[in-house]
Amino acid sequence: MMQKHPSHSHSHNHRTPQAKNLLISIILNLGITIAQAVGGIVSGSLALLSDALHNFTDVISLVISYIAHLLSRKKASTLKTFGYKRAEIIAAFVNASTLIVIAILLMIEAVKRFFEPQEIESSLVIWLSVLGITFNGLSVWILKNDADKSINMKSAYIHLLTDMLASVAVLVGGLLMLWYKIYWIDSVLTFVISIYLLFVGYDLLRKSTRMLMLFTPDHLDIKKIVREVHKIPMVKKLHHIHVWCLNDDELHLEAHLDCEKDITLSQFNELLAKIEKVLHDKFDINHVNIQPEYKKEEDSKDFIVQD
Repeated sequence: MMQKHPSHSHSHNHRTPQAKNLLISIILNLGITIAQAVGGIVSGSLALLSDALHNFTDVISLVISYIAHLLSRKKASTLKTFGYKRAEIIAAFVNASTLIVIAILLMIEAVKRFFEPQEIESSLVIWLSVLGITFNGLSVWILKNDADKSINMKSAYIHLLTDMLASVAVLVGGLLMLWYKIYWIDSVLTFVISIYLLFVGYDLLRKSTRMLMLFTPDHLDIKKIVREVHKIPMVKKLHHIHVWCLNDDELHLEAHLDCEKDITLSQFNELLAKIEKVLHDKFDINHVNIQPEYKKEEDSKDFIVQD
């Protein structure tokens, strides 16, 4: 099978986020998590505890990004031909599953607490929510530039941004409890935060599962890819197609190519370069494996073939 990675100069230009920025964000979010967990237990605020769990998932996410940053520097080997490029996906799958379980448990507890509201030390909730807004806001500011360079860090950036908004919601709840003694608002906010956790967890679980199962990315249409490749002279039919994401940066296509004529290897190299350009420019596919064929009758010519 002929393999070539087009535009090697930019398809492998992995502008990884700075480890220092990740470490600072980890420390800040760990501080928020500990403060909110202790404050939630002392004040009796379930919303504060749920926000603490949420922030803890952020710490895990940032730690994963940091470890992935270090592992990405390790070279592939004969035993690890892809290196550790999919480690972050596996961790994301585990974290997403855990996040969904935590969200469901919090929702159940919030419903119970709604019918049996407890008095809460609202002033502590207010101060800790302000702390969460400040620290999350600082983390968002620190990671803003890295978010423009990495899909993973952009997700972390958006996650931290929504954390800051969640802390704003907890602050509003704390003020309502302080001014109007509406203690059931704590359960309502917990339920809302849990729904958000469930939404984020499901989305992360769906994406990580699709990547682990090597499904075709949502934004790609196999038939459209085939139509574009078939426009290239000397191409008869592209078949046995597999398209998958190795990680956030690498989009692979593997296929058989039935050629119109019995061309030489040098001619195929020219044809392959044209195919790679189309795949890269129109579909952002940066790793291409093509098996050339000519009148191989015993080979199925279906687009998708169960090997």
